[in-house]
Amino acid sequence: MKTGKLNRIGFLGFDGVSALDLTGPLEAFWKARTLEGQPCYEIVIVGLTGRRFVSDSGIVFSAKSTIETAAHLDTIVVPGGIGLHSETLGRILSAWLAAQADRPRRFVAVSNGIYPLAAAGLLDGRCVTTHWRSTQNLARRFPRLQVSATASFLQDGPYYTCGDSKAGVEMAIYLIKEDFGSQIALTVARDLVMDLRPPGDHEPRVQLSEYVSGPADRVAALPVWIAGRLQQELSVEVLAERSGLCRRHFSRLFTRIFSSSPADFVEQMRLSEGRRRLLMSHHTVESVGRSIGYKSADAFRRAFERRFGLTPNRYRRRFYFRVTNVAAVRANLITQRGAQACSTQS
Repeated sequence: MKTGKLNRIGFLGFDGVSALDLTGPLEAFWKARTLEGQPCYEIVIVGLTGRRFVSDSGIVFSAKSTIETAAHLDTIVVPGGIGLHSETLGRILSAWLAAQADRPRRFVAVSNGIYPLAAAGLLDGRCVTTHWRSTQNLARRFPRLQVSATASFLQDGPYYTCGDSKAGVEMAIYLIKEDFGSQIALTVARDLVMDLRPPGDHEPRVQLSEYVSGPADRVAALPVWIAGRLQQELSVEVLAERSGLCRRHFSRLFTRIFSSSPADFVEQMRLSEGRRRLLMSHHTVESVGRSIGYKSADAFRRAFERRFGLTPNRYRRRFYFRVTNVAAVRANLITQRGAQACSTQS
């Protein structure tokens, strides 16, 4: 890890800021801050019009400084939010950003946080992106910008822009990789259950070997990836390719780590999730099966019965009514206790 002077990351705060746009990237930098016992970032929240501001969802934040008192910042992050619809606030922010033009090493805009940077003239002629709902409006208002409607996040020189809060976290992890290397960035990505990938117009496949120290790390990281993709194709070939290994080596390594074959592990994850979804009364057996990757209700029923010893419908009848009966008993007890308390007080 690189050492030396701390990088000061300044997050601009204002009334009507999006809490996720602010706290998502901030959390990524914070996690990187003390890895390996060496602080690498100083994180500063900078108030636009004062030290106290309220997000669009009602969360109250307290800034460490304001734009009038903030010391030099290595990186300036402009979150999005409905507050930027205010012309007065937009003018204040754009004027301040224009005055900072050559001072920070980089500017970062999350979602519609790009608007004050564009209004300041800092992005003219550059490739940028923003939330998909705003791309057409941004291109119409600022015709000198080259606006991408498909990119998650983009870099053009010292300017970084992204589409939404999740992309803001991905972009922050990429900046951490730029500053302190792949291993620190990978650790942060794992903690936040995020993907590592470079900026670009599409969804480029990330070569995990660039970020991970060994094949065991890549295989050990698979369960979280699988859990979010139960409806997709999860064959041994797909998992091996994801891990960057040949099928035979992958299967041996996977079995050693999880004491289960890849196919059995995937089936177990699918059926455990299917069992949970069966207890939701609005799901049919067929829709549950499809939602976890089975092509037909028949295939789902056979796999479910083979693993749990009863059909999905029998499981639902046995356990759904047990759960609802327990809930009803608890509700009755609460009602009775309330009635007893009232009679005692009277």
